[in-house]
Amino acid sequence: MRHVQQRSNFGHLSVSSTTESEVAQLLNKHKDQLYYAAYLLVRDRYLAEDIFQEASIKVLKSLRKGNYAEEGKFVPWVARIVRNLCIDHIRKAKKQTKVRLPDGGDIFSLISNGKRNQEEQMIHNHSCKRVRKVLEQIPYEQREVVVMRIYGSLSFKEIAHLTDTSINTVLGRMRYGLLNMKKMISEKNIVL
Repeated sequence: MRHVQQRSNFGHLSVSSTTESEVAQLLNKHKDQLYYAAYLLVRDRYLAEDIFQEASIKVLKSLRKGNYAEEGKFVPWVARIVRNLCIDHIRKAKKQTKVRLPDGGDIFSLISNGKRNQEEQMIHNHSCKRVRKVLEQIPYEQREVVVMRIYGSLSFKEIAHLTDTSINTVLGRMRYGLLNMKKMISEKNIVL
């Protein structure tokens, strides 16, 4: 295994000679960002956690084999792995039948995280549900860019690299995604 030296707060690194625990620390440092991006793409917190763990294993295996091209952008590389795993899951999920509660909800959304009282949790859940419903109604390419930019805190340049598109395409998708969301919110009188 090689050593990973972090150059900036966003995970730019240089490979020289290291331990797996240092790579694990770097992954753990960016876990929330990567997990949340996965969550917004697959819309399931447990699945997002599984995807993050699977991505971590792939990263460690790739580093052991020496497959990491030292471009100095570790986090965007891991984000691309997470994104690809999400896309793989979405493709598989389209082929499977989904089971929902009679009201269309997810049983796991009923479990409180213990950080808010019941009223605050209900308000938060309703707001999040409304935003997710609006986000789900925009085209996938626009949703992907909005999720990576707002929830993943990635730059437009990094998003362009991850999605293999030009930066102008990414900027356009972001613009139209936000415009489409704003239009839906105003047309349907949605209160967030």
